[in-house]
Amino acid sequence: MDALVNEAEASIARRVRLEREARNWSLAALAEKSGVAKASISKIERGEVSPSAGILVRLAAAFDLTLAGLLLRAEESERLMRAVDQPIWRDPKTGYVRRQIFSRPDHPLEMVLVELPPGEAASFPAWSYARTRHVVWVQEGELVLKEGSDRNVLKAGDSLGFGPPSDVAYANESGKPCSYVVALVRT
Repeated sequence: MDALVNEAEASIARRVRLEREARNWSLAALAEKSGVAKASISKIERGEVSPSAGILVRLAAAFDLTLAGLLLRAEESERLMRAVDQPIWRDPKTGYVRRQIFSRPDHPLEMVLVELPPGEAASFPAWSYARTRHVVWVQEGELVLKEGSDRNVLKAGDSLGFGPPSDVAYANESGKPCSYVVALVRT
């Protein structure tokens, strides 16, 4: 799996640079639009660092893409996504593993499988949910999902459809790993 993770990191580095250059943006322009430091973007583009999910969400939003859309473009995937070819990315900050189950630019549905280690959390701002509708379906373990001021504890088999865009935090407060599917539709 480490080889797949390294390939994904190199693909992300190339894609961020290509998206920036396709728009004729300087590093400074992308930094201003995304709120990510110019030096950090430069290191990401050179493959010197692996960006966290939060950083990738901010870069994707600057390009008017979802995180999944940015990762999909990095992988240039086909209509059939065999398990061995599904892009895998590991968040260097939290250690969560994200597998892109399905996503295509010409299809409104995206599906992601996430494995969140015990005691870890990931947060995303409300604007990262603009123009999308999300459903989370817990496969194993327990997930605490904070959506705005709402706090829900989801156990294996439970699902939750998000409301209007708000800040969202995914947390595994248990001592066991948690895996969940995120399905989103672009609106």
